Amino acid sequence: MISKKMKPFVENNSAIRMMFEEGKRLREQYGEENVFDFSLGNPSVPAPDSVRQAIIDLVTEEKPEVLHGYMSNAGFEDVRETIADSLNSRFGTDFRGENLIMTVGAASGLNVILKTILDPGDEVIVFAPYFLEYGAYVRNYDGVLVEISPDTETFQPNLLELEKKITEKTKAVIVNTPHNPTGVVYSEKTIKHLVSVLEKKQQEYGNVIYLISDEPYRELVYDGAEVPYLTKYYRNTIVGYSYSKSLSLPGERIGYLVIPDEADGSGELIAAAVIANRILGSVNAPSLMQKVIGRCVNAEVDLEIYDRNRKALYNGLKELGFECVKPQGAFYLFVKSPVKEEKKFCEIAKKYNILMVPGTSFACPGYVRLAYCVSYETIINSLPQFKCLAEEFGLKKN
Repeated sequence: MISKKMKPFVENNSAIRMMFEEGKRLREQYGEENVFDFSLGNPSVPAPDSVRQAIIDLVTEEKPEVLHGYMSNAGFEDVRETIADSLNSRFGTDFRGENLIMTVGAASGLNVILKTILDPGDEVIVFAPYFLEYGAYVRNYDGVLVEISPDTETFQPNLLELEKKITEKTKAVIVNTPHNPTGVVYSEKTIKHLVSVLEKKQQEYGNVIYLISDEPYRELVYDGAEVPYLTKYYRNTIVGYSYSKSLSLPGERIGYLVIPDEADGSGELIAAAVIANRILGSVNAPSLMQKVIGRCVNAEVDLEIYDRNRKALYNGLKELGFECVKPQGAFYLFVKSPVKEEKKFCEIAKKYNILMVPGTSFACPGYVRLAYCVSYETIINSLPQFKCLAEEFGLKKN
């Protein structure tokens, strides 16, 4: 028998993964070119050539007992120093290697820091819509997830509601910018307002409130948008990062945490997070990929490919009468459903072999998410099917 704690997870399995499996079934039935699967944020842009070359060079040059051997649970010291130097040069920060912990992707990093800081009953605040796994991560350590309702006009965080919902039990606030599922980038004005709320509440309750910045999409921005680096605005910021999107390496599970010296109790926090990394069972991030990052820390994927997809899908859907905030980052569109029950909309879309994720998977019903990290041909070929879908719901062309 499985544990009572696992039963809800089994009963509410990820809708995104279920859509992914549905896509595999439809491709087998209708052929890959006739299925338009926008369900999973799996990067379609190849990793930079330098990544492939680094793997080849490391396997042939590095001593096996180093490349595949044990290391500090925080990760290779030289790799952490290299990443710290890169962050300092890009964002004007002052990190050392000791401020970084290499993690098994951003998801593991979030689990590490939540295990480090949460006591049973502590509250963690998230802004809807949000990556629904946040709830699972918080509950892993007997924390309580507190949702802030969405601002569906701008999808910037609802800071008035945040101020009302912070309590003496609030231990952390999670933000994600560039944002999944909307593609919105939080403005500097928004960040400064957020920080002012947190500073006020820290003083009011006499407690530390950590700001956890989940940043797997930081490098995926368009139209000259800038993503503020949050440690420069709020000293109790902890950054979780992943190379899954920025280097198209989701299956390699490589990322890091940044815990600045300025954070309250930083020395103890870093030491505890390193231990949490070990006792959660990750032990350390994959050794080969750590070394690859050390050599490719400033490499980039070709964002022009995503940008072309973004424009084609956004403009195409707007012309057909769909409503959507134009994304500035990541690779998602968050489209308003033409009917209140967006799951019905998703089901009808399957008639046209279009797969989307319902907004209830992000605690924001009435919307659907489309991941445009697919081939350009998929987007162009999907538009006639979207036209049929729009007509079925009586949408008028713009």
